[in-house]
Amino acid sequence: MTSKLAITPFTPQESALQQHGIFDLVTQLDRQAAKLTGMIPTQSADTIRCHMAVINSYYSNLIEGNRTLPHEIRAAQRGHYSDDPVKRDHQIESVAHIRVQKWIEGQELTLKTVCSTAFILTLHRRFYEGLPESLRQLRDENEIVAMVEPGQWRQQNVKVGRHVPPDAKGLASLMEGFCDEYRSARYPGNSRLIGLACAHHRFLWIHPFMDGNGRVVRLWTDALFRAEGLESYGIWSLSRGLARQSSDYKAALAQADYPMQGTNDGRGPLSQERLTLFCKFMLETALDQVNYMSDMLALDGLLTRIRGYIDARNDGRVPGMTGKYKPVTALLLYNAFLAGSLERADAIDLTGMPERSARRLLAQLKEEGLLSETSSRSPLKWEIPEHAEPFYFPQLAPGA
Repeated sequence: MTSKLAITPFTPQESALQQHGIFDLVTQLDRQAAKLTGMIPTQSADTIRCHMAVINSYYSNLIEGNRTLPHEIRAAQRGHYSDDPVKRDHQIESVAHIRVQKWIEGQELTLKTVCSTAFILTLHRRFYEGLPESLRQLRDENEIVAMVEPGQWRQQNVKVGRHVPPDAKGLASLMEGFCDEYRSARYPGNSRLIGLACAHHRFLWIHPFMDGNGRVVRLWTDALFRAEGLESYGIWSLSRGLARQSSDYKAALAQADYPMQGTNDGRGPLSQERLTLFCKFMLETALDQVNYMSDMLALDGLLTRIRGYIDARNDGRVPGMTGKYKPVTALLLYNAFLAGSLERADAIDLTGMPERSARRLLAQLKEEGLLSETSSRSPLKWEIPEHAEPFYFPQLAPGA
């Protein structure tokens, strides 16, 4: 049986963290994430989080080779699947990821509950239980060699590239020790985020499931960051940053598998230096994504891009969309973002149009998904339809 001692130390020594500026990185990440929270009204933040669920699914699945685009994922959410069986399966997989994300958001997230084997097994089960059999088959060339059992630790030994994960017979106790360590009181304050970044690698080093380890660990890391109280999480996506430098992410993971390189490389069998560099990579990636969304949501820049969208509509540069808007429409949409939602009377006043013309404009904006309502008398809420996303948030995802 493999004991938890096989993967000590769980985090690098403080001297190594100081040397690589890890504590400063954590402070920056915490500060910038909190600043981003303060930039966005609650309702607009909810709109962004809902939109980002698809983006997060797209990027996390992309790392594993599923290239289903965001507009194809949204089509599947509406019940429109590809006739191609492979593409259809990948759409189902992408929607399953979103379903698990929503389940996570509905839970009471504490470090004690999230950093537990029960939670990890539930993530895996919920992700795989709705997938077609074809996505649970593990093949060697054309031969099925194993089936993924939802919510079950792997029952056989495996090799992942050059890495040989721990013996399957000791996985249950190994994962209990793993969770006990990372939720322990030995990681107070800023050390907690450092521990969670390290846990991402150590999870994949253990490779507890036959398949799905990458997607599960990214979902789990999302839940851990939320449980730890890292602000604005869900408005920005760690998976986006990891996927945009996928080769570096995979290389950093592989290098953190290295054994100790000499007597000055830590206290355990694995390299302290490589784990420190992986931790730095993860925190820098998270900070980069916070800064990207902060830049996108800076007020002057967002107004400029909303105006750019209206100009593009009027010039016929938005694929699939017809009809023109008066320039004042940009100001109306911008104010809806600033307020989170607008009362109808206020929206009509903002247009400066006769009431009948203003109501026609509002009807068009609702029809095209730029504003939404829950009833004929409810406030009008700011939204991010697919045709506006490339203008509102350039490079957030590949354009449709």
